[in-house]
Amino acid sequence: MSPLARKRLGKFALNGAGMIVFLVAVFPVYWMVGTAFKPNDQIFTTDFILFPSPPTLEHVEAVFTNGVAGHSIWRFLLNSAIVAVATVLIGAVFALLAATAVSRFRFRFRASFLILLLIVQMVPMEALLIPLFLMARRLGLADQLLGLIVINVGLTLPFSIWMLRTFVAAVPKELEEASWIDGASRFTTFWRVLFPLVAPGLVATSIFAFITTWNEFAFALTLIQDQGGYTMPVALKYFMGQKMTDWGAIMAASTLMMIPVLIFFLLVQRRMVSGLVAGAVKG
Repeated sequence: MSPLARKRLGKFALNGAGMIVFLVAVFPVYWMVGTAFKPNDQIFTTDFILFPSPPTLEHVEAVFTNGVAGHSIWRFLLNSAIVAVATVLIGAVFALLAATAVSRFRFRFRASFLILLLIVQMVPMEALLIPLFLMARRLGLADQLLGLIVINVGLTLPFSIWMLRTFVAAVPKELEEASWIDGASRFTTFWRVLFPLVAPGLVATSIFAFITTWNEFAFALTLIQDQGGYTMPVALKYFMGQKMTDWGAIMAASTLMMIPVLIFFLLVQRRMVSGLVAGAVKG
């Protein structure tokens, strides 16, 4: 076999493997969306039905018409959006400041702080459930979206700091020093030099924080007692009864829940893939 043929065969095999991985990853999502438009007799059959035939909107209409626990489905989507967006914005500010401090300054217990971040990530979320609930209740944050926002910021912050620390460390210090020589203040240097170069990392951490908060279930279920304050993951459990589960409604609501995540990713994906060095060269 010639080198050219071997190269083409290797490229074909690599593309084929990538396509298989893609199909395995996408198929559960397709099955969820397809089930949302299947009639009940096709959902509860043992036959393998790949495409709904004929498709129906009864499950989507039931979710929008009946709502959940006496509330409109839009109420729960709004609650999830408020918690997720607030967590991303607040967490991004604190993560960027902390990552800059850890990367640019040498202070006492710096290594201990970084190790502590790793230790916090190793603790199971279930072990933090009761302590954080008791703390939120003592601070008057129980049964409030604000308490859920504070908890989610704390849960996503360690990983965000670690990820952003790498991006900040990759920015040459000479760029900041050149800015200081030109008479720029520390804030101007931070905002106009460092921030644009770290923005792709900030977007990556924001995606992680958004998806983690959007899908969070345990803390939302424990902390929020008022049904009107539930987020979407908690609202989905109301479609599951002791004797029967409305899979069509669950899949329809889950499909609706997936749309904001896709929109958020499409809005930020261009910034996420932009290069770090490109901003330095342009500047």
